[in-house]
Amino acid sequence: MSNLAAAGTFALGQRHVKRLGYGAMQLAGPHVFGPPRDPDAARAVLREAIAQGINHIDTSDFYGPHITNQLIREALPSYPDDLVIVTKIGAVRGADASWLPAFSAADLAQAVEDNRKNLGLDVLEVVNLRIMFGMGPTEGSIEAPLTALAELQSRGLVRHIGLSNATAAQVAEGRKLVPIVCVQNQYNLAHREDDALIDDLAQAGIAYVPFFPLGGFTPLQSSALSEVASRLGATPMQVALAWLLRRSPNLLLIPGTSSVAHLQENLLAADTVLSDEDMTVLNGIAAAK
Repeated sequence: MSNLAAAGTFALGQRHVKRLGYGAMQLAGPHVFGPPRDPDAARAVLREAIAQGINHIDTSDFYGPHITNQLIREALPSYPDDLVIVTKIGAVRGADASWLPAFSAADLAQAVEDNRKNLGLDVLEVVNLRIMFGMGPTEGSIEAPLTALAELQSRGLVRHIGLSNATAAQVAEGRKLVPIVCVQNQYNLAHREDDALIDDLAQAGIAYVPFFPLGGFTPLQSSALSEVASRLGATPMQVALAWLLRRSPNLLLIPGTSSVAHLQENLLAADTVLSDEDMTVLNGIAAAK
């Protein structure tokens, strides 16, 4: 069993969570659409995450849609007192599994209601506004949807607000409108466009939640990562996660998997110690094109 305490904790709204959490996206079917092939196995992963001491689960009702949140509720009929479930709104799924923007006040209100119902929660602890101006972070004002989400917060349906798929300018705009407790963007050893944003958020005590910890690596980059992992007797994923843990104390990790064995393997990143030499090699990966 991994020692999650070794990775420390960080504030997420009014709560402190362990820095290694779990992302539930992969529990849905292929392309995050429809039910999983083995719902019992999916529920087993969720129960094992709690058994391992995880107290931060990332999800959304547009995973499935509805499937992932329903699995969480089924697997965990009684939520631990320290568990923080973070969800996302701002999109819906088309019949062809497409991801469609859903930014209107009515769309956001319905999404909050769907998340509350399927998770069995009266109040959603943290809701991330997923910005859908493009596939990746794309500039544009978020004042209208964020104001609509703040209205739902004022009604007591949402406790804290975060942003997902956001540019630095959108984060700055959002922080002027409402308190932002977390930002969730793609970030890893190979994709470090958010370095300055992470440092800025750390100074403000705001969590940054990177997704796709191994996404978008070139063969050359993957080779450098694999060499460090081999030297440490670890997996590339464990090393990539360990690098993120050391990169900044405000990084909260949510590696996802649909396998209990893979979950247990990923969590050993908390015990993976990187030397200064390892960090030098890993820090150079972003430059290896």
